[in-house]
Amino acid sequence: MKIALINENSQNAKNPMIEEELRRVVEPMGHTVFNYGMYAAEGSAPLTYVQNGILAAVLLNGGAADYVVTGCGTGEGAMLALNSFPGVICGHVEDPLDAYTFAQINDGNAVAMPFALKNGWGQELNLRYTFEKLFSEGSGNGYPKERVVPEQRNKKILDGVRAVTYRPFADILDDLDPELLKGALAGEHFQEYFFANATNQEVANKVRQIIGA
Repeated sequence: MKIALINENSQNAKNPMIEEELRRVVEPMGHTVFNYGMYAAEGSAPLTYVQNGILAAVLLNGGAADYVVTGCGTGEGAMLALNSFPGVICGHVEDPLDAYTFAQINDGNAVAMPFALKNGWGQELNLRYTFEKLFSEGSGNGYPKERVVPEQRNKKILDGVRAVTYRPFADILDDLDPELLKGALAGEHFQEYFFANATNQEVANKVRQIIGA
């Protein structure tokens, strides 16, 4: 699985710690982490939580990522931004229990985390244990066991509803503010990672047009 990490501008200094804990957990499982920033270094392309949503949607709809780990100060803004787009089901995840129940019950493909909260001693441990519960048992298996059938049925119903209520992602890219969109795709490694991994050529071609690649 290709897992993308995205940080919002107020929390970019924590990017190395988040990346370290994410890699520590998921790489032994055979997953690959792509760090799209923003990075701790001065001058990294700044990303608002709205741009986090745009970037996450481009990666997921373009097939360049299978899962997105992102967040902001509280995680709420990033969650709302990501869920504004088709092809994205983002949960607000604060701790290991949130991670496990979101993965098993809601079967999403992105999480928004509150990187400014509970940021004292043990923050790296909370991240580590949260990533373990998010990725260690797959997703969509249901919890508790007596709720598996209705939960899986509800997820299929939700997917059907979203297919009706969202329009094609490539069309959305045409109507977004060009400068906002270009800013979301201006990261140091975006082109390197995205074009090497994208599987949806319609979205990839649209992105090439937008950034002039």
